[in-house]
Amino acid sequence: MKKSELTQHKKALHAKKQDLERSIGKKGLTGRSGTDAHGDFADRSTAANEEEISIQLKQTDAKLLRAIEDALGRVEAGAYGVCVDCDDEISATRLEAVPWTKVCIACKEKQYS
Repeated sequence: MKKSELTQHKKALHAKKQDLERSIGKKGLTGRSGTDAHGDFADRSTAANEEEISIQLKQTDAKLLRAIEDALGRVEAGAYGVCVDCDDEISATRLEAVPWTKVCIACKEKQYS
């Protein structure tokens, strides 16, 4: 991988990391339960569902943040862009689409079969 490509991927990873860190901070839970005594059953149910969705989104963002931090670690270790399963180079197209990926498309497809 060219140094300019690596620099571009590193910038994209840092930008996405900052976005996620801001997003996770803004999605902090209010500390209130959506099932308190205000409103009727439908209102309480809706609030509980919204709180559950918010928690799930925050968990998804946290997983993505860990994947990005892992990718940045691979950049520093000189292993970025190399599949952790087969040691082949990950295609530039895949890295552009998913810069935090750690596996090539062939290995990813094997995971789903």
